[in-house]
Amino acid sequence: MAKNHYTDEFKQQIVSLYKTGKTAKQLSSDYQVGKSTVWKWIYEFNNSGSFKAKDNRSPEENELIHLRKEIK
Repeated sequence: MAKNHYTDEFKQQIVSLYKTGKTAKQLSSDYQVGKSTVWKWIYEFNNSGSFKAKDNRSPEENELIHLRKEIK
């Protein structure tokens, strides 16, 4: 099954709708997005204000990635 890619604007819209009182279940149904995906976007945006993977990594994860690049 192909992986869907969503724009940051679309993700922001979903998070904004959640903040206005819509449930993750409603948003999942209305926009044909998995409920766990909706929760992931909410979590990412609340923690870092970004949907970019690199912005949501812990310092330890960033260090590990850096060290792995040095080995190669």
